[in-house]
Amino acid sequence: MNHDFDREISRTHTASLKYDARQSMFGEPGVIPLWVADMDFAAPPAVIQALSQRAAHPVYGYTVYPDSLYEALIAWLKRRHGWDIRRDWIMMCPGVVPSLHAAVMTFAEPGEAVIVQPPVYFPFFSAVTSTGRQLVHNPLRLRNSRYDIDYDHLERCAEGARLLLLCSPHNPVGRVWSKQELKRILQIAEKYGLAIFSDEIHADLLYPGNQHHVLSMLAEASAGNRASVVTAVAPSKTFNIPGLNLSALIVPNPEYREKLGQTFDMMHVSASNPFSIVAFEAAYREGEAWLDALQVYLQKTHDVVAEYLAAHLPEIHLIKPEGTYLLWLDCHTLMTLLRINDMQLRHFFVHEAGVGMSPGTLFGAAGSGFMRMNIGAPRHVVETALENIRKAVYRAKHGNEHGPTNF
Repeated sequence: MNHDFDREISRTHTASLKYDARQSMFGEPGVIPLWVADMDFAAPPAVIQALSQRAAHPVYGYTVYPDSLYEALIAWLKRRHGWDIRRDWIMMCPGVVPSLHAAVMTFAEPGEAVIVQPPVYFPFFSAVTSTGRQLVHNPLRLRNSRYDIDYDHLERCAEGARLLLLCSPHNPVGRVWSKQELKRILQIAEKYGLAIFSDEIHADLLYPGNQHHVLSMLAEASAGNRASVVTAVAPSKTFNIPGLNLSALIVPNPEYREKLGQTFDMMHVSASNPFSIVAFEAAYREGEAWLDALQVYLQKTHDVVAEYLAAHLPEIHLIKPEGTYLLWLDCHTLMTLLRINDMQLRHFFVHEAGVGMSPGTLFGAAGSGFMRMNIGAPRHVVETALENIRKAVYRAKHGNEHGPTNF
């Protein structure tokens, strides 16, 4: 089946955060929105069909999770990642962010330390601070245009911590952690009795030459058990259905499952929704061909961005991603050229270029000088955004002339 990712679908007036909140977010209603992490592509046909069929039934009452939903997830993880899981390990959850909060409250007492690795998805911070736990930073290191983990510092952090929040693949820097890197994390966790919440919701979105390694599988292979690892998975990023708010935790440790269940009960959250259930199952059962086509499309868009920046915007350096549809843009040279700070950088992109991206500072102090660009959009939209940025930089350097058009 031909999937038309070039088709532009209007999302205005659909209560879309990405589009209908542009005025409140950026102060400009017409910016090209390349910020919040959802894509502008139609969901897989099987998902649309399943939702339509369910909507046609006129009763939308309380629901349970059918056997077929669990079977679809189990088969997907086995087929795509070689991971054999048991049904009783699966805990259904209303999205990864509530799961982060639940994990923090379950595995660390108030005042106890939880480790995060910035720059990182900002709910990692709030899940710790809003629940009265101590936030400990183990900043990633940027060396030779590639991020890695400071293990010596991580070990010092782990001495007094209870939980590590791991982003794998990493949002926003795009790293897909190698087997050796993950094994080193597991060694430190085992040494200090550290529980790990492994957010793996971007695991299906990889660029060629990269392989995702399931942390829980490595834990079992190296230590004979995976008791310390809780894994978050979801179809939300993979199949562009984040608004349906359904994810799963894979928790082999029965004691962890019981404690997490008690926390979810205390939070009074429910993931039960008739539409999210059918979409979840249809995506994992029938969305594979759509995903394969999407990854080819995203790779081409990435290549277009990388080539354009190198040729026409050397002031902006792309940190080469290994996974996700989110690009991490190093704007330090541009900031030096224009003599601006982070706040002014955001203003420049919004008001001079008409492009709305996520400022790097949103992901912690280590994100200063960076912007996150979401390329999950028709390619011509991304190309227009790049051309707008080039023209804005040219004007800032040379006056009001736009220079040549490059697309």
